[in-house]
Amino acid sequence: MRIGLVGFGFIGAELYRRVAAGDGPGEIIFVHGRSRERLAGLPGELILDDLSKAPDLAPDLVVEVAGPEISHQHGETLLSFADYMPLSLTALADAALCDRLILAAARSRRSLLVAHGALVGLDSLVEWQGMWDEVVISFRKPPASLGISGVEATREKLLFDGSVRDIAAHYPHNVNAMVACALATVGLDRCRARLVADPAIDHLELAVEAHGRDGSQISIRRRQPARGVSGSEMAAAVYSSIRRVGGLSDAMAFV
Repeated sequence: MRIGLVGFGFIGAELYRRVAAGDGPGEIIFVHGRSRERLAGLPGELILDDLSKAPDLAPDLVVEVAGPEISHQHGETLLSFADYMPLSLTALADAALCDRLILAAARSRRSLLVAHGALVGLDSLVEWQGMWDEVVISFRKPPASLGISGVEATREKLLFDGSVRDIAAHYPHNVNAMVACALATVGLDRCRARLVADPAIDHLELAVEAHGRDGSQISIRRRQPARGVSGSEMAAAVYSSIRRVGGLSDAMAFV
């Protein structure tokens, strides 16, 4: 598999390292980044300054780790020639954009790929997608891991309680796993999101409670060390999703 990488921060660099190790699903054929300084250690032939030139390199998969604006600006074009895995899933909270991306994928027989990221148990949620009646996903983070200026708390503070679509608009770089959960279950308007700042912890906590119409229930709990706004496992989770790509035919697929 020929893989293009858009973004080269902590997660992008770790994905590059894992794929380049040679025991993975393919090879990195280009890296596009906003800053040439971050790309300084890469072989020059891999650096793609102009993302509009990506079709000339014939990637099978393009992975975005640069921010939601990439999907807004380039998502439809990328899906015209490659599978596309946007890690900044808050872009899909824009219903019109999400619809356009799914349509672009269907037209080209490519897939818009939703990676599980920090959301453990995604397979189980998707398998029962038509059964869920109520889903709540909660994040608890120390203020320093929120990636938001001006948030100060001396004790636990509820920052948001509402729909996933609304929290994605308020915290576009912080709640991608919430969007994945909503897409996999009851949708962004019905899935409830809670965000808590807690200065008493030094880690990240994720919780999902899903209740089905038939009385079924799934409870998911995850706790991991913080690495910026993401958990320490994020790069490994995304790499696992990349390894699962292949032979997918749905316009939107969960990996």
